[in-house]
Amino acid sequence: MNIIVAADRKWAIGKQGGLLVSIPEDMRLFREETLGKVVVMGRKTLESLPGGQPLYGRTTIVLTRNPEYKVKGAIVCHSLEEALEKLKAYPSEDIFIAGGQSIYEQFLPYCDTAHVTYIDYSYEADTWFPDLDKDEDWKLALETEEETYFNLCYNFRMYKRKARG
Repeated sequence: MNIIVAADRKWAIGKQGGLLVSIPEDMRLFREETLGKVVVMGRKTLESLPGGQPLYGRTTIVLTRNPEYKVKGAIVCHSLEEALEKLKAYPSEDIFIAGGQSIYEQFLPYCDTAHVTYIDYSYEADTWFPDLDKDEDWKLALETEEETYFNLCYNFRMYKRKARG
């Protein structure tokens, strides 16, 4: 499974239910990577999307603790175990974990690739992603040249889980 995330230099990912910044190239990459694939997200992340609706052209799996929650066009699961069971129907390489913080933390042990848009700035935030640079189980496998969006510097990084055992 894959994780896809945009994080600042302190691995912050959001504030008050929204992204820290919207970079058009990051949004384009997210669309390209996930179109026709499976996207897993929490209810709050889904509700932060335009119209609070699942993304077009993707199978969307939403995790929520609310047993009454329903959303048209998405598969709703109420536990990590239930989501993992549903995900068995799809090729692992076609699954992208898309947040928020608790969803990333729950699924990280099951993922072997992380697609990170690394933003060279420190934002005020209230949600974070685990620091893969400090995690012995992960290594930086690929890094693009630095790009800019107005005065913001960022690049794309791919982390791979080191072989287990």
